[in-house]
Amino acid sequence: MKSLFVRIFLSFWLAIALFVVLTILSIFLFRPQNMAGWESLRTNALNESIAAYEQGGEIKARDYMDNLEATQHVHVHVFDEQGKEIGGRHAPLWIQNLAMGKPPGREDGIVIPPPRVLVESRASADGKHRYIITLALPPGPRVIFGPHGFPLRGLAILVLSSGLVCYFLSWYLTKPIVRLRKATRQLAAGDLTARTGANDSNRRDELAGLMRDFDAMAERLETLMKAQSRLLNDVSHELRSPLARLNVALGLARQRSGTANAEMLDRIELEASRLNELIGRILTLARLEDGEQPVPQTPVPLDELVLNVAEDAEFEAQARHCHVRTIIPQGNWAVRGNASLLHSAVENVVRNAIEPFYRLDDARGRKTGGVGLGLAITERAVRFHGGSVIAQNRAQGGLEIEIRLPLISTARLRPAEAAPVASGQVV
Repeated sequence: MKSLFVRIFLSFWLAIALFVVLTILSIFLFRPQNMAGWESLRTNALNESIAAYEQGGEIKARDYMDNLEATQHVHVHVFDEQGKEIGGRHAPLWIQNLAMGKPPGREDGIVIPPPRVLVESRASADGKHRYIITLALPPGPRVIFGPHGFPLRGLAILVLSSGLVCYFLSWYLTKPIVRLRKATRQLAAGDLTARTGANDSNRRDELAGLMRDFDAMAERLETLMKAQSRLLNDVSHELRSPLARLNVALGLARQRSGTANAEMLDRIELEASRLNELIGRILTLARLEDGEQPVPQTPVPLDELVLNVAEDAEFEAQARHCHVRTIIPQGNWAVRGNASLLHSAVENVVRNAIEPFYRLDDARGRKTGGVGLGLAITERAVRFHGGSVIAQNRAQGGLEIEIRLPLISTARLRPAEAAPVASGQVV
């Protein structure tokens, strides 16, 4: 059966049929026995009990009724006219009331209802005494169906059996969905090797087809991402090789030209350096997107990192007639992560603030050297460490960028609330 619809249909059909069969078997198993036979046994038991009592007294009568109960699985009591049990055995009060023609004094129970009782009386052989027998029959259908024919235990059997069938049916139907959800979470977390294992299953229904489609999609994604990664590596290698040769040629040109073309050569060197930096940023961005770079657990002191970035930026900012100021709160705070990525995240924001944060020409800022990757790397690097970046206009004017990272105290190495790495201002 390849269709999930057919499996569900046949499973429920089988379950209903099973319930009906169990109900019918229960009724036939506990159906009433032949009453003519029980009535004959009642008469014989009364006659023989009286005979045993008249011949051997209470002991003979008790032995006879005990043997009858053991062989026929019934409960027998014989009373005289005064309500005394001739065998000297204990009889329940409701049995005594039935023998004396009184109300039993109790109603049918629900879980264990009283058995059916046959009552008969007769006189002794000399006619001076009268005896009454009560014969309680073995449990019949009332044991399973309860009082007044209410099918309590039958319903319990139906509920339990149906629950068992539906449990395994639900497990069978939801098992592939659980596996699919697990593989989906792994794929969303960056694990491109996640698979549902549909090819190892014998299922051929719609859910199995969905799992195979997911595996094919995940395999295709893994292939494309690996191809993209290889392409970036190949491109970076091919680009950096001519850049290296360009630097060599640039050095030779400086030796031969002297100071005549120094300005042009400096410009060529600057553009080559920026191109090399651009290639590095593209590779960093690709690795962050692919999730290839694992998150290290080394504590990175933020105060030292921010101070180093600020010192370098201050040196560069002097040429633009501005300054970089930092305000670092007291405390030994750090972030578990990659020092190089965190340095790039902070540096890109600070250096863009010296540019500052806008581009007017259509040539994507050749004079400024910006290509729009710095802030993208900042956002991905911060998100890579479990943080966030917020940019907003200040009421006093200018742009404010806030980087929030999960901090730890290097003194106690305990987690701390995510907070800004530092406060800075370019003036």
